[in-house]
Amino acid sequence: MLKRFLAGATLTMALWAQTPAPSKPGKPGTPDSPAAPGTPAAPSGSASGSSPINVAALEAWVRHFLVWPASVEVTIGDPTPAPMPGFYAVKVRGSLGGKTEEESFYVSADTQNIIRGDVFNVNTSPFEVELKLLKTENQPLLGTPGAPVTVIEFADFQCPYCKQEAGVVRNQLMAAFPGQLQLVYMDFPLETIHPFARGAAVLGRCIYNQNNDSFWAYHDWIFQHQSEITADNLRARGLDYAQSDKNLDIARLTACMSAPEPRAQVDRTMAIGNELRINATPTFFINGRKLVGTIALENLQIVVEHEIAWAKTQASAGAKAATDCCSVQLSLPGMGRAAAK
Repeated sequence: MLKRFLAGATLTMALWAQTPAPSKPGKPGTPDSPAAPGTPAAPSGSASGSSPINVAALEAWVRHFLVWPASVEVTIGDPTPAPMPGFYAVKVRGSLGGKTEEESFYVSADTQNIIRGDVFNVNTSPFEVELKLLKTENQPLLGTPGAPVTVIEFADFQCPYCKQEAGVVRNQLMAAFPGQLQLVYMDFPLETIHPFARGAAVLGRCIYNQNNDSFWAYHDWIFQHQSEITADNLRARGLDYAQSDKNLDIARLTACMSAPEPRAQVDRTMAIGNELRINATPTFFINGRKLVGTIALENLQIVVEHEIAWAKTQASAGAKAATDCCSVQLSLPGMGRAAAK
């Protein structure tokens, strides 16, 4: 993930880097990333209509600040009113070699003062933006509905890092906090590098549409057999597997695999992921807190324990549910930002 590097030079190096062959699975903190962004960038320096700010001056400043040379394509988004008076919120995107990075700036009306980063209101969750985008209705759910901690996973069934982390989250983390967690699965297949990922996601949706428990059994099965599956044999292997599940209607499942509905459902979760600027799998949101890559169990436990404690303080104060309000960002051992891949 290329989000919010502390130094412009580091970000530039990430943009310059070309997509290498995947590392050996099992390397901690390394997610799978797509070879290209899902949405083409607009022309350099573009902003629709007549901009209230000096777009050329802003682009020149951003290029200097982030060390973005002429080879980096820069897109200036349309300014919108900022939370503080006299400023506009502007998103700036840099693109190069199939890599993208988006930064948020607050620019004064005269384009003389620029604030980088996020603006927070102490009366709302620091993850309010993410929580509003995380629409999880009609998604596979494991655990206790209404639990104080919600773990939302964006994953790809062909991603080796997703396979590695699935056992940690699906089994060990859930077992460590009985009754206090709910896990939600969201499809985010990286089609450009994983040929059978989208087909596996569609099959998973068809199974989920019949039975939630059957989806989780399929989730475990396809990760277990990940190395044996190809784009060519996915349908046959999947239907053969489904024969063993008494909760599935095979005729209905076969028809569903060719229907538009499950594809639209996968497109929906991918659209949510794109709004959240996800570009690597696995990506997790724990009560809105974004974590990318393979994460050690003990670090996940620290975050969950923190959220449970926070939920108790909010409950005693008569505040909103824990899933609506989270704590400030933690910097945890072994949870450094994943390398761009």
